Amino acid sequence: MDATTTLPFVAGETLATPDVYDNIDPATGTPVGTIGRGGAHEVDLAVAAATQAQPAWAATTPEHRSRVLTRLADLVERDHEQLARLESEDTGKPLGQARTDATICARYFRFYGHAVDSYYGVTIPLGEGMHVYTRREPFGVVGSVIAWNYPMQLLARAVAAATATGNAIVVKPADETPRTAVAVARLAVEAGMPPGVFNVVTGLGVEAGAALTAHPGVAHLGFVGSTATGSLVAHAAADRVVPTLLELGGKSAHVVYGDADLDRAAEAITRAILQNAGQTCSAGSRLVVHESVRAELVDKVAARFRATTLGPGLEDPELGPLVSVRQQDRVRRYVEGTGSGELVTGGRAPQDDRLAQGAFWLPTLIDGVDPTAPIAQEEVFGPVLVTMPFADDEEGVALANATDYGLLAAVWTRDLGRAHRAAAALQAGQVYVNTYGAGGGVELPFGGVKRSGYGREKGVEALDAFTQTKTVVVRLD
Repeated sequence: MDATTTLPFVAGETLATPDVYDNIDPATGTPVGTIGRGGAHEVDLAVAAATQAQPAWAATTPEHRSRVLTRLADLVERDHEQLARLESEDTGKPLGQARTDATICARYFRFYGHAVDSYYGVTIPLGEGMHVYTRREPFGVVGSVIAWNYPMQLLARAVAAATATGNAIVVKPADETPRTAVAVARLAVEAGMPPGVFNVVTGLGVEAGAALTAHPGVAHLGFVGSTATGSLVAHAAADRVVPTLLELGGKSAHVVYGDADLDRAAEAITRAILQNAGQTCSAGSRLVVHESVRAELVDKVAARFRATTLGPGLEDPELGPLVSVRQQDRVRRYVEGTGSGELVTGGRAPQDDRLAQGAFWLPTLIDGVDPTAPIAQEEVFGPVLVTMPFADDEEGVALANATDYGLLAAVWTRDLGRAHRAAAALQAGQVYVNTYGAGGGVELPFGGVKRSGYGREKGVEALDAFTQTKTVVVRLD
């Protein structure tokens, strides 16, 4: 196999696979290489390698693991441009956004490298003659199945927190975007992480992903992706009584009140749906706007949509292609089947011969949709924003909560009391006021409610997610 083939990386070495499949550039529809089609056999080897390496890794001091993770952060920064170009080519995202992803990837390893140094158990006063304390212990071998929309970020936030706390990990990257996962795993060995602590099995979700989630040697599972697949992962984990960490779909809402700063809101609303071509679980895909400012805000957002530049990711436009033609067809079906509302702008692929072979879609704004319509209830995963008006504060919050999802929400108002009341009432794992973070920073606990999943990644809380508490009770006399 030639250098353009991306293969599993297990126990610190490249692992050949019997079969490969094409890695497609979504900007051109043409292959940029091939990907090793790992399956149950490769997963077995990866879990065995992790099982062998994990006890010695867990026995190292937090200080040692800290040094390794911060060295890994240095190496990611060293190879920043190369990693960003791979990410841009695989996902189609603009090069500038891919560079941001590489920066955040390094930040995860540095953050958890520093955080684990001060991650302790607690003592519990139980009375004279008793000494009680807790220990935070790793699960052992953890498995992580990650999505294609933010490959480097999702990889790093799982691997950094898991390995910082003494676990070994087997990662199944998305079918379409495995190259940066393998590249970062190689850098981990260069940084001093023992072979077998961090393994990557490339391949298809129905083969390698299914084998990893069902493997009896995996003691903890993490998954980022669709709610439907997340449910399957949870069932597989439940069969083995294995804890899971699920970050699933979203249908996040901006609630814009009549006193909001509309220019600031319009700018953030545009970024929140066009970032990564709308292929973000926490994308702000619903605009719930007070009827008194609805027309003005729709005009402001539409103008920004129309001014957006499109092109291949490596040209660093504002909007790149969707990840695949299959995803483009999904977006088309939702838009064409809207059934209500007025198409303000977009609603189709661009009529540009230069972009005709790619999976591009124009920024799309549909005003006044039925709140119960599929396009207002289900995750489109494309640059599509739908709006719906409200008349009073309670109706605005009710509309924002009226989906099965609860990942993010935003409140736009100058009224501090209203902002806090709405933040408390909104059913979401994160709520932003007069800003929007699409998942926010490395330090901010992140996860959903309802069908958006459970558990929290990011921030110090992720260290709790990758450890289990042991309570030790000692009678001193």
